[in-house]
This record gives sequence, structure tokens and C-alpha cells, in this order.
Amino acid sequence: MTATQHRAGFVNIIGNPNVGKSTLMNALVGEKLSIVTSKAQTTRHRIMGIVNGEDFQIVYSDTPGILKPNYALQQSMLDFVDVAIGDADIILYVTDTVEKKDKNAEYVEKLNRLECPVVIVINKIDISDQQKVLSLIEEWQNLVPKATVIPASAKERFNLDNIFERIVEQLPVCPPWYDKEQFTDKSMRFFASEIIREKILENYDKEIPYCTEVVVEAFKEGDERYDISAIINVMRDSQKGIIIGKGGMALKKVATAARIDMEHFFQKKVFLQLYVKVEPDWREDKKKLKKFGYILD
Repeated sequence: MTATQHRAGFVNIIGNPNVGKSTLMNALVGEKLSIVTSKAQTTRHRIMGIVNGEDFQIVYSDTPGILKPNYALQQSMLDFVDVAIGDADIILYVTDTVEKKDKNAEYVEKLNRLECPVVIVINKIDISDQQKVLSLIEEWQNLVPKATVIPASAKERFNLDNIFERIVEQLPVCPPWYDKEQFTDKSMRFFASEIIREKILENYDKEIPYCTEVVVEAFKEGDERYDISAIINVMRDSQKGIIIGKGGMALKKVATAARIDMEHFFQKKVFLQLYVKVEPDWREDKKKLKKFGYILD
């Protein structure tokens, strides 16, 4: 490849909830940009991770899991997926060894109508057996004949090289879209809020994580540390009590875990303050969803 043949493009990752999209993107980018938990709907935003080489630039885009919306927030999340399908140079469709192939079948049909290259990643092969994996490869190849089907394990980092090589060879000849030193389109404030939200997902059950939205109110960058203040918005007073916990212990646990992860991510000391606020019905209020970044202009 000559210097005039620099390749660059947008590789958008889509798929159903809990198939490992975020784990895969983090592994491909080499940074933990998307939060990862065992709960569905962990990813709410479209998050870009940029991988640069001398003669290529891959702009990966992680998206929320495909679902049938039950409220306005979920519709906004699905909108991110639809936009990602429309502006992709390459689609990375992630499935796994346990989900049913007819789940959200309309999106599989969309893959067949796309003009851009499609790579189907069968994730989590580390929890399956060879015969089943071979059968899944054949089935997916029949479902989407134009696609390249690659079995992989994002968690175990197995076969990621093959995915990477297939992506690079299919990138359009194009100059870089972003500065070669840039590795994401998101701000440090965004990652601070996502780390806090990850700890909420890990520490609370039932509907609590899905009724919360984290907003970083202050992010002060000092020479020796970052001073961060954030609000955890909930929908009801009862949820506020659960988030805070007896004597404030539950909230303190979240704050401590989030601070430790922030210090690792930012490579600097962090002073973190968390507050809890009741924001009734924010998931259905389009003005609030726009304020929280879920509805784009």
C-alpha cells in the first residue's frame, strides 16, 4: 500500500443486547471506552473508538442493543442504531452462540439490503463447542450470503486479528477522518458519567439502574487531581432512598468504586462527589432526554 492509499472508515457495531458488542469494541480499540456489565441495555449512547495505523484509521462505533422500545429513552437508543446502519462504511454485526437467530429478524434483513460490507462476528465461542460453532457459521452464511462470518471470543481475545484484517482490507481509500492522536469522540466528562453508571448497574438490582441517569455537573482539571461532581437522577423518591442506602453506605460504595476506576482511566487522582436528585419521568420527557444527550438536533 502506498502513501496515497491511506484507508479510513466508520465501522459500526450493532446487534442484540448482551451479545458482547461493547466487550468486542473495547478489545478492538485497546481501551475501555464502553461500559460492560451482565445487564441488558448497558450501552445507551453511540460511542466511537478510533484505531490508527500509518496507512489506516478505523473509527469503531459501539451502539445500544437492538430492542423493541417501551418508552422514549429506548426509542432514542434505537435511533442511534438506525443512524449507525445508515452511515457505516462497514457493519460489524455481533451475535453469539446462544441467542436465537430470528431475534429482531428485521435487522438481519437490513443486512442483506446494505451496500456496504458486512462482517458477522459470532461471539462467545469460548462457552460453546466446535460442532455448534461450525453449524452457526453455516447458518449465518446462509442468512446473509454477502457477509464475512468470523467466530470469535472478545472476552478471551480470540480471533480478533482476523476481524481486524478483514476490516482493514475493506476500508475505503480515504484520508483520516480524525487527528491521528485522537482515540474517541467523547469527552472526559462523558467517561466519568459512564463509569458512575457502570457502578450503579453493578450494585443495584431490578429497575433501579434503568431509572437512573448520571450528569457530571463539574469537572475541574487540576495539576495533581480531577475534582468531579455528579448528580444521579432517579424517577421517584423511593429510588432515591435505595440509591443512597442506609446511612449513605450504598452511595458511598458506588462513589468509591467509581473513583478507583476513574483514577485508572484518567491516570490521575480523583476527588468525586455524588448527589441524588429526583427527576420524575425523565425517560419519557423529550426535553429532558435532549438535555441528557439522547435526542440529537
